[in-house]
Formats: sequence, structure tokens, C-alpha cells
Amino acid sequence: MVLTSDTTQVPDSVQIEGAASATSWWTVGPGWGEFRTEPLPAVHAGEASVRTLWTGISRGTESLIAKGSVPLSERERMRAPFQDGDFPFPVKYGYLNVGVVEHGPPALRGRTVFALFPHQSRFVAPADALVAVPEGVPARRAVLAGAVETAVNVLWDAAPAIGDRVVIIGAGMIGCAVARLAAGIPGSDVIVVDVDPTKRTVVEGLGARFALAADTVDEADVVIEASGSGAGLQHALRVAPTDGEIVVASWYGGKAVPLELGGDFHSRRLSIRSSQVGAVASNRRSRHTTRERLTLALRLLQDPAYDLLLGATSSWRRLPEITAALADGTAGELCETIDWSA
Repeated sequence: MVLTSDTTQVPDSVQIEGAASATSWWTVGPGWGEFRTEPLPAVHAGEASVRTLWTGISRGTESLIAKGSVPLSERERMRAPFQDGDFPFPVKYGYLNVGVVEHGPPALRGRTVFALFPHQSRFVAPADALVAVPEGVPARRAVLAGAVETAVNVLWDAAPAIGDRVVIIGAGMIGCAVARLAAGIPGSDVIVVDVDPTKRTVVEGLGARFALAADTVDEADVVIEASGSGAGLQHALRVAPTDGEIVVASWYGGKAVPLELGGDFHSRRLSIRSSQVGAVASNRRSRHTTRERLTLALRLLQDPAYDLLLGATSSWRRLPEITAALADGTAGELCETIDWSA
């Protein structure tokens, strides 16, 4: 037996009754996968069992997984915390999971939690890998924690100030999450540029201005590229200020990205810098942990405007079709949510 801080005695392990196995989704080839039945281990001290309510599709990353396009050099760095299998295939992947704790420490039991766990109906994980979802954040919205956490890191890297004009290239899930946070900076003027005019409603609902790539945009103070396309990065260079910097939030996988670095690139002394959520931004790393950053993201999700970033909802049974769409490029750009309630 172990003794918890509230003096409640709990057994060293609990065998889960009535749910001895879980259904998981494995991608086993380009655009296709299979459901597997996996035994659930006993819950030991310091662990918790979770019944999944929702998982979310992180479109940019999971498209690369579905295609088998993770570069050889990045296969270890790209591993999700609870991934099974190896890139390219077969692999159980995902990191946007919201569920309810069924067994575990008393402080978590019955709580809705977020975990960096793949698409699976139930799982057992260390209790310290679970972050409680705050009151006021619906479970479905909480799957956006990964996107908002990324947006926090991007803005820590880009460091916009009061009154800045912030131009974001790309109105996908990450670009829109960055826009919502940047719009809260006093006096800011946030503009999101995209090639798709249907994105206007979402962008304006998030408190930012929308512009098409063909529109004229005034010179920015801060430029963030989140389009995932070489054309978007080239556009970011055009709107950057002299002596300015483009913070690149996109990840291109193994895709080559050609750039024209002639013209005024050198005379205007432009810089290109990456932002990546795998580590806390360097200007915050000594003071903030990744868990603190994720906790902050979940707290920020009390803002109902983020519901605009939620795309379609599908039963877990549709994961074969969704994986095919991710591989062929027809998946929706917002966060599709997977319902595991049935």
C-alpha cells in the first residue's frame, strides 16, 4: 500500500475491471491504418487510468505521419511522448487526448485531463503526465491545448510589443491560435494572410484582420510564418520590416522549400528564425517548464473564441477515412475532433 498526502490508502496496483483492453489506431502505410485491441496494464502507484472522451487531429504533423514523410534525420526528435512503433510505419501516433480519470490518485480521480497520448479509447499513464482541464473549458475544446501551447511558444519567440502590427502568414490552426493571443496585446494590429477567402470569417471572429495573399499589407513590426508553404515564407519576406525577422512556425517535414533570396533580402538585412514547440522558447527556458506552458495553454482555453478553431467531429470509427484524407491533402484545416464516447 502507499499513503497519499491526504492520508487515503490506495493499493500499489489496481487491475481495471470491465475495461481490460483498449482500441487504438495505428497508421501502417501511406494513407491507411488499422484498429488494434491492446491489453491495459494494471494501474500502479503514481499512475492513472483514463477513459478517452476526445482526441484531436493535429493536421500539419499528422499529415506527415499519414504520408510516411517524417525525414530520417528527425525520426527520433519527432517521437510523441507515448508513441508506439517507429516511423514511418507502423506507428501509433497522436498527442491531443482529453479524457476522464477512472483510477489513480484521489486528486485526479473523476477529473477531466489532457494528455499527450495517441488515438486510443483508454490508457494508463504516469499521473504527472496528465494536466487537469480547468473549470470552464469544455472537454472538446481542450483538445486545442497543443495548438495554443504552440502559439504561446511562437509569441514568446517573436516577442511582439504593445502597439505592434503583427502579420501572420497562414490561417490554419496554429496561425489562428497565434492571432487570437496576439490580438489581446494592447494596441496591437493583427493581420492574418491566407490564399483562401473563406478563412475571413474565422480570422475576424478571433479579433484579427484578414487579407488575401494578393492584397497590399503595410510593413509589419513582427512577422510569423505559419502557412506550411514555400510561397507563404516568400510572402513573409516581402512584408517584413527592414532589419526585421521572420519567425517560422511551419514545419515542412522532408519537403524542399525554395526561396528567392536575391533582390532586397540582403540590403534590408532580413533574418529567418525557427520556432519549435519541442522546447520552451530560449528567452523563457530558464524560468518555465513545458508543463507550466501547457497548463497556461489550458487556462487560456477558457476563452470561447477558440471554438472557432474546432472543425468537424467524427466517430473514432472514421479514422480510416480521416487518415486517407490526411495523406491525400483533402483533410480540413481546422482541428477535427474524434469522439470516443461510443
